[in-house]
Amino acid sequence: MHRWLFVMLALLSGLGLADERVKVCYGYGCLVQADVRYSDGQLGDVRRLLFAAVDAAEERKMLALAIGRLYAWAGEQSDIHNDRGGNYADGGIPGKMDCIDHSTSTTRLLGLLAERGYLRWHRVREIEARNFAWLIPSHWSAVIEEKTDGEAARFVVDSWFVDNGQPAVILPLDEWKKGAGPDV
Repeated sequence: MHRWLFVMLALLSGLGLADERVKVCYGYGCLVQADVRYSDGQLGDVRRLLFAAVDAAEERKMLALAIGRLYAWAGEQSDIHNDRGGNYADGGIPGKMDCIDHSTSTTRLLGLLAERGYLRWHRVREIEARNFAWLIPSHWSAVIEEKTDGEAARFVVDSWFVDNGQPAVILPLDEWKKGAGPDV
């Protein structure tokens, strides 16, 4: 009887520790989507990283690292390990990602973190575009917003600027809209 109870408890305790799956886009324009699995151990690492933050500014720093790690793990399971910052360093290799791929995938990753309660000082917002030529959107990015009682500051979480696995670039949305970010 005791063995049966032990087995049942072990099985039930494992139900809360499920892996998570996220679709990651690549191929430019989300042409291809890879189903990427994150283990509970990997997500626990991300949780510990984010929970080390003591305020919103620190959470953004940790979030940049967390997004880089999530992309690195996704690269172990898909062709996105080949992705390089910007659009021109990729060449014709499989796994290349444009800003549409990055903004979509990063928003999905941020949503996963939010659903698990890992974002304590930010909420995930809709993807934003910045316009340069003739008011046509020329670059897209994932966006987060500080949880605050007053006017909430918004930030882009832009992984397009960096090679796969590197920390995402996080900038104030208004600065990014004016063209801020690394020159790639």
